[in-house]
Amino acid sequence: MKKFAIIAKDKETNARVGVLKTKSGEVNTPLFLPVGTLGVVKTLTYEELKQIGIEAFIANTYHLYFRPGEEILKKFLGLHKFINWDRVIFTDSGGFQVYSLRELRNITSEGVEFKSHIDGSIHFFTPEKVVELQKIINSDVALCLDECVEYPVEYERAKRSVELTTLWAQRCKKKFEEICLSNSLDNKQLLFGIIQGSVYKDLRKQSVEQILEINFDGYAIGGISVGEPKILLHEIADYVSNLLPEDKPRYLMGVGEIDDVWFCVERGYDIMDCVLPTRNGRNGQALTSYGKINIKNSRFSTDESSLDEECECFVCKNYSKALIHHYFKSGELLGLRLLSYHNVYFMINLFKKIRYAIANNNFIKAKNEFLQKFYSSQNDENCEK
Repeated sequence: MKKFAIIAKDKETNARVGVLKTKSGEVNTPLFLPVGTLGVVKTLTYEELKQIGIEAFIANTYHLYFRPGEEILKKFLGLHKFINWDRVIFTDSGGFQVYSLRELRNITSEGVEFKSHIDGSIHFFTPEKVVELQKIINSDVALCLDECVEYPVEYERAKRSVELTTLWAQRCKKKFEEICLSNSLDNKQLLFGIIQGSVYKDLRKQSVEQILEINFDGYAIGGISVGEPKILLHEIADYVSNLLPEDKPRYLMGVGEIDDVWFCVERGYDIMDCVLPTRNGRNGQALTSYGKINIKNSRFSTDESSLDEECECFVCKNYSKALIHHYFKSGELLGLRLLSYHNVYFMINLFKKIRYAIANNNFIKAKNEFLQKFYSSQNDENCEK
C-alpha cells in the first residue's frame, strides 16, 4: 500500500495536495495538527473536534508517559480507545519537552536522564524506550527521539546534536522494525525521522542525508520556532525543502503563524502543528479574516458583531464580541473555550482554503488576497505571540 500520494500540484510553486494513509484512515495534506499534548486539545471535547473537521491531532509521548501512564494505556490498547477517538493521532517523541527541561536533564549517547516536571523523580528515555512507548500509545504516526537545541547555539554544539539525532534515529528504526516483526498483530504504525541542524545549512544538509539513508515513512523538520528570527526560519525551511524527497510527507514542526503557514506550504511542506490557536485563544486572542484581535480590549464591550463575520463556526453564529468580552472580564471559562473553538476552526478552514487553491492552480492569488486582508489593519493588540 502506498502510504502517501500527491494528488495535485500548483503550477507556479512547490505547493501540493496529498493524501496520507494511516491505520486509522486517510488525512488530507496540507494538514494542520492541533496540539493535544495529553490526548486532549485544551478546553475542547472530541465531539467538538469532529464538528470543526479535525482529521488528526498530535499528542506527546513524554506527557502521556506520566499521565495516564503505560499501564492504563496498555489496558485500553492505546490512546484511541482510551479517549474514544477514531481518527488519526500523531505522537511527538518528547524530544522537545526534554529540550525544555534543560536544567533538569543529562544527555548521553545512550539517551536522556531527566527529572519529572511533576514530582522531580528520575527517569531515563532511550530511543528504544520512546519507540516502545509510542507502540503502547498506538498512535498512527510516531516520531523518532531527537535532540533539539536552543537558539542561538554554537556550531559545534549543533553538529553534536545532528550526530546524536542520527544515532538515535538509527536505533529507533531498528527497534521499530524488531517490534513489527515480532508482533503479528502490529497495525501499520508509521515512523517519521527528524531533521536537525539549527540555522546551519551544511548541518541541515548533513542531517537530511543521514536521516534519508535510514529510510522513514516521512520526514519532520525539528529545531525551528525556538527563538530564531523569522527570516532565518524561512531561510532554513526553504533550504531544507529542496533536499527532501518528493514522494514522502514533509512535516514542519511547531509552525502556525499565518504568514509562516503560507510560506511553508508554498515550498512543499505537507504537515504543520502549533499550540498558538488554543494557547492564544485562552489568553483572549482571536484569529479573524482581518487579523488578530484581543477580545479583552474595552472597545469590544458593546460590540454586537461576531468575532469574524466571514466565519461559519458555531461561535461566530451564536456569540457576539461583547458577550465573549464579558466572559473574559468575568473570568468565565466559557470564554476560553469559545475562542479556542473559533481559532482551531479558523486554522482548519484556512488549510481547506489552501488545499482548494492548490487544486485549482490559484495558490499565489489566494495567498496574496488572504494575507493582504489578514494584515490590512494592525489590530493585534498586545496579544501573546
